[in-house]
Amino acid sequence: MRLVVQNLLGNAWKYTARESQAVIEFGVKNKDEGPVYFVRDNGAGFDMKYSGKLFGVFQRFHRESEFEGTGIGLATVQRIIARHEGQIWAEAVLDQGATFYFTL
Repeated sequence: MRLVVQNLLGNAWKYTARESQAVIEFGVKNKDEGPVYFVRDNGAGFDMKYSGKLFGVFQRFHRESEFEGTGIGLATVQRIIARHEGQIWAEAVLDQGATFYFTL
């Protein structure tokens, strides 16, 4: 789980680096089904029409010249969450940030 949080916070840090007032939040919402954890930022975001590819290996939504990375971080996160019988999903708006939610 350390790797999950490290990766999600690292991505939030990376994708807010160009913001003059970066905002990164980690929190939990208590739902009837149990806790839903989230990492939210106001960074680069992404177009939701590509969300089906988000957790694929080597999938990138931004050019490597803009944001470095290998393209395996979110795929790794999804595998870890699945092994803990949880789910992960995201909501975003291009140039307005992203929120990653997960359950365990």
